[in-house]
Amino acid sequence: MPVVPAYGTASLADLPESLLASLGMPTTNVLGLEPAERVCLFLVDGLGAELLAAHPGAAPFLSAHLRRTLTAGFPSSTPTSLATLGTGTPPGEHGMIGISMAIPGEGRMLNCLRWTAPGLPVDPDVWQPADTVYQRMHANGIRPVYVAPGAFDGTGLTRAVYRGVRYHAAETVDERVEGVRRALAESSYVVVYYGDLDAMGHMTGWGSAQWLEQLAIVDRMAERIAEGMPPGSALYVTADHGMINAVDKVDVDESPVLQEGVVMLGGDARARHVYTAPGAAAAVLETWRTVFHGRAWVVSREEAVAEGWFGRTVRKEWLGRIGDVMAVPYGDCVIVASRAEPLESSLVGYHGSLTTAEQTVPLLGIRR
Repeated sequence: MPVVPAYGTASLADLPESLLASLGMPTTNVLGLEPAERVCLFLVDGLGAELLAAHPGAAPFLSAHLRRTLTAGFPSSTPTSLATLGTGTPPGEHGMIGISMAIPGEGRMLNCLRWTAPGLPVDPDVWQPADTVYQRMHANGIRPVYVAPGAFDGTGLTRAVYRGVRYHAAETVDERVEGVRRALAESSYVVVYYGDLDAMGHMTGWGSAQWLEQLAIVDRMAERIAEGMPPGSALYVTADHGMINAVDKVDVDESPVLQEGVVMLGGDARARHVYTAPGAAAAVLETWRTVFHGRAWVVSREEAVAEGWFGRTVRKEWLGRIGDVMAVPYGDCVIVASRAEPLESSLVGYHGSLTTAEQTVPLLGIRR
C-alpha cells in the first residue's frame, strides 16, 4: 500500500511551525520541539531515514542521534519538499506538486528545478503566492539566513520557496560550516543545505562507495556545525526525501501504447503526471493500469486527491497542475522518457514515490 504522508502529525509540513514555536513564536508545536534561543536546520538532500539506518558505520554521529522520522510529502521530490518546508503547508496548499507540471490551460509545462518553461517566463511569486515562513519570521523580528551554493541564489525556485531569507553563498563544506557559525552569531534561525549526497545517489546509486563517501562528509559536517553552535542553540537535521535504485525501467518514448491519448508527460520517473487529450483520460487510466499492474499505483487525479496524497485538501487553482492520471511506481521500477529526458533516464537512483524508502526522512536534534 502507498505510504500516505502524515500531514498534520509527523510530516515535513509540520516541521517549520514547530521550529518557530521552539523559538517562542505564537504558533502550533505539533512535533513538541523544546525551546531554543537559536535554531539551525541542516537540510541534506536525499538523506532518507532507511538509507541512514542501513549504514550507521558511515555516519556514526547522525546515527547516534536518530530518534524519530517524518514523512516527506507527495511527490517526494526536492522542489515539493522545499516548498513544504518554506511555507509550512502540504503540497495541496502551496501548489508545487512535482518537478515538472502543467501550466493549466496553456499546453506547456514548468520545470520547477530549472524554472524553465517554453514561451513566456513564469513568475515564482505568482506560481507559489503564499507567504513563506521566512517572511513571517521577519514580521516577528527574526532575520533568517540561508547558507547554500551561490548558483541557487536568485533562481525561480529559490524565489518561490525562500522569500524572506538573507542568502549567504558558500560553496565548500568548510565555507558552509563557517557560514553557519557566523550566521548564528547574528540570527536565531539558519538553514544550511547540502546537495551532493543526492547527486551522487542519482549517478551511482545509494549505498555505492561514492555515496557512502558523501554520507561520511555529511556526518562530519553535522558534527562540526553542532560543535560550533553558541550555547542555547539547537541543530536539527532532516532531508527532503529518500531514494531507491532502479532496475526496471519502462520507457514511454519507446512504447506506442503508453503514448496513446497522452499529450504531456510530467512529474518524474517515480511520480508521473500524465496529461491526456480531451475525453481520453479513462482509456489512458485503463491502459496504464494494465501495463503497470504489480509495478505502480495508477490512479486518476480525483483518486489521488481523495486519498490525501497531496494533503487533506487541494486548492482548486492547483487541480489543473495534477495529471489526469497519476502513475507512481513502487519496487525498483521507474517510468522514463529517453528522448524527452535523456539525462534523467540514465540515472541509477530515483525518488518521488510513496514508498517508505522515499517518504521517510530523519529528524535528528542536537542541543548545546
